[in-house]
Amino acid sequence: MNKKINDAIGESTSFLDFQQGISRVAKIERPVLFIGERGSGKELAASRLHYLSNRWDKPFITLNCAALNPNLIETELFGHTQGAYTGAGLKRKGRFEEANGGTLFLDEIGLLPMEVQAKILRVVEYGVFEMVGSSDSIKTDVRIIGATNANLKEMAEKGDFKPDLLDRLSFEVLFLPPLRKRKKDIMLLASHFASRIAGELGLTDVIEFSENVISQINNYDWPGNIRELKNVIERAVYSAETNIINSIKLDPFQNPYEEKKESQAVFSLSNFKNNMIELEIKYVEEALKTSNNKQKEAAELLNITYDQFRGLYRKYKENLLI
Repeated sequence: MNKKINDAIGESTSFLDFQQGISRVAKIERPVLFIGERGSGKELAASRLHYLSNRWDKPFITLNCAALNPNLIETELFGHTQGAYTGAGLKRKGRFEEANGGTLFLDEIGLLPMEVQAKILRVVEYGVFEMVGSSDSIKTDVRIIGATNANLKEMAEKGDFKPDLLDRLSFEVLFLPPLRKRKKDIMLLASHFASRIAGELGLTDVIEFSENVISQINNYDWPGNIRELKNVIERAVYSAETNIINSIKLDPFQNPYEEKKESQAVFSLSNFKNNMIELEIKYVEEALKTSNNKQKEAAELLNITYDQFRGLYRKYKENLLI
């Protein structure tokens, strides 16, 4: 089994629900779409699905549609005959042929040109395709997994994605939870990445995080999700002088020589108590809205215990606008 699957770490409700969805659909020979933000682990999820499926010992072939010129995607997927076009050399297999019997993962599937979508639709419906420059049909048995952060349904309505292809690819649509919705998992992942980079650096002491750093990590929104967290933790471990991580750099592009603007904010110290009450109420309200009034999940989002959340809820129940 692909060792990258070991990066699928978590114990939050949203993560476990997502993993359960992968396990449930893995054994069914149908296409699957993963929808998620950048850095949320779409390729890792696709890999896990493949290795949990009955095709686990067959090829797992990937193609990032965003990494190629649109004119080259057709050749990459279906291959070409010798001299099929100017610059084409010897006959070359495409990803569909390479993935025969296994799984083809199409990342950023929303970027597929319409003419390529039409050819993929034929593969999904009939299991055959033609190389570029050939009229001979080639049979293939491939399970397609697609991934994107785009709204494919909206694209189909606007004519930017073939509705028929979307219908056939969306047997199951699984949404990856962003890291900010997996508060309970953030430090688990941070420790995992720290341990792994420490091993690469030949460090023998266990990596630990100061309370201040733990607070920073837990309170940050992680717009770049798992990929961003991995970069931040690895950067902190390699630059630390001891095994205790006392600081992290969330923004590597922050210019240390840029002049800082003076803050214009004015605080009234006498309003501290009232402001804190208002802030706690807003946090509780937002957590309940995000979790659809599931108090256990709301507690996870706030990175506090269920009992602590229950205490806040009882305290401000009459003031909550939800």
